[in-house]
Order: sequence, then C-alpha cells, then structure tokens
Amino acid sequence: MTIRTRGATPPTRSGGPGAAVLELRGVTKVFGRGDAQTVALQGVDLRVERGQFVTVVGASGCGKSTMLNLIAGLERPTEGTITVDGNVAFMFQDPTLLPWLTARQNVDLALRLAGVERARRGARTQDLLELVNLGGFEDKRPHELSGGMRQRVSLARVLAQDAQVVLMDEPLGALDAMTRDKMHDEIERIWTQLGLTVVFVTHNMREAVRLGDRVVLLSSRPGRVKRDTRIDLARPRKMDSAEVATHAAELTDALSEEVAAHVG
Repeated sequence: MTIRTRGATPPTRSGGPGAAVLELRGVTKVFGRGDAQTVALQGVDLRVERGQFVTVVGASGCGKSTMLNLIAGLERPTEGTITVDGNVAFMFQDPTLLPWLTARQNVDLALRLAGVERARRGARTQDLLELVNLGGFEDKRPHELSGGMRQRVSLARVLAQDAQVVLMDEPLGALDAMTRDKMHDEIERIWTQLGLTVVFVTHNMREAVRLGDRVVLLSSRPGRVKRDTRIDLARPRKMDSAEVATHAAELTDALSEEVAAHVG
C-alpha cells in the first residue's frame, strides 16, 4: 500500500528541530512488467529531520533521481510509504528558464503559479533576486546570464514556492569548478538563513561532504541505503580542505567496493 501525507507531521516526532520532515519506509519502485521489469529502488528507509542538509550519492543508475521524483510526487512508489511534512520544491540540473522572459519575469511566473497575488509579486520577486545575489540583473534574459547566474534564477524560482523541503538533482553538475564553489557558498547561506530542509543528489563525493550534514550512499541497482554517514565538520567548509578530502576518500572507497561487489 502506498501512502503520501502532506502538511501533517509524521507520527514518530513532532515540532521544531529534530522532527522528521521527510520519511521513507520500505519504498520500492519497479518500472515495467514481466521480463522488461526493472527494480530501481528496493526497501528504502530514510528519515530526514527538519533543517538537515542530506546529500545522496551512488553509482549511475542506482535510483538517486528516482528517489527524488518519488518524494516530489512525480512518480508513485510501487510499495512503501513516503511522508512529507509540508510542501516540496524541485531544482534540476538544467535551469529550465523560459528564454523569452527576463530573470524578473521568470521568478514572477513562479510566484503567480504559487498563487501569490499580483500586488505582492513585485516586491517578493525583487527580494528573491536579491537573496540569490542577482540585484541589478533583474531585466536580463537567460542568454545574457552566465551559467551560475541562470542557476541562481532557478534557485529563486524554487524559493518562490515557499517549500519546507527542497530537492536538488545535481543542480551544479554543468558548472565550472570556480562557479560551483561560489554556488556552494550561496546554497549553504540560503539554507541556513531560511532554515530549509534539503535533499541534494550529486556524483561529486567532495561536494557531498562539503554540503551535507549526512551523506547517504545508495547501493547499485536496485538502490538501497547502503551507508548513512554523519559529517561532523565545522562550517563553512572548503572542497579542497584536508578534512573534506579525507571523508570523501572514505566514501569513495565504500562506493568502489559496492560497485565491485555488484559487478562481481
């Protein structure tokens, strides 16, 4: 049986920090039927507390993106339950901005779709663009912005939805290293400032350690939670720091062992 609950706190905990804002119990996702059947996820249990930043890593095809799609309600689990306390917003690798609209208009559209009345949208749009450090670029169209700026507009659109849980599916994967580092700082600042709960999928192990309170490693298909590692490093962190590198190396070894066992 599949149960999806929104706007109701999971029964295991309630209230402020430490409460479960997202919980997956025994979640399995199967695509296709018969001989064409593919088990993408199997028996996934995951509990995310309010305000946590959880990064998800694993080999290609292990079900990371499928898990985000299930949480967002874009797909339905074949088995298991997903409980979400509040609204969910999704940030993809591609900014998916409407090219004929300016940055301001792209964010305004997100607010309009979220039901924000016209009289409030102008000020709210400006606040969001300034929050992501795009003040002065409001009237630029996507082709006039750098890759990092386009992702900032995308982030502003996500924030326009006033979601409690923000899902990010490799949103920085197409950016160069320097721009990526700047976006790490921006995402961390906004996460802290707004008290968001974030689930962030990445292939970059250092990025996972740089950003995450926890790094969840999924096994090769079918995806299961193979390892859930708490990252007890002071913030802010740097991608090239010895501490981040050490944690990333340990997790990379664990992933390599998992992939080798699966292939074997």
